Amino acid sequence: MSAKVTMYSTRFCPYCMRARSLLGNKSVTYEEIDVGSDTSLWQEMQKLSGRDSVPQIFINDESVGGYDDIALLDRQGQLDTMLTTSPSA
Repeated sequence: MSAKVTMYSTRFCPYCMRARSLLGNKSVTYEEIDVGSDTSLWQEMQKLSGRDSVPQIFINDESVGGYDDIALLDRQGQLDTMLTTSPSA
């Protein structure tokens, strides 16, 4: 089983595109929530992450930050482990 991954994003944000590419290269299935035209979803993202920029990525409902953050986790060899850890029951 794999981790539950959710990404709050906007359609044309360059960092969102990079995050999609990174997750896609790892064959990660994720839920993408477009906050570009929905203020309530943007506010939900801010409340959950404590940040007001996109993308905001969650692995097993834990905020791991944006593209730069997951790219760093990947370079450190930690992202793959996080992506293969099932959500807590």
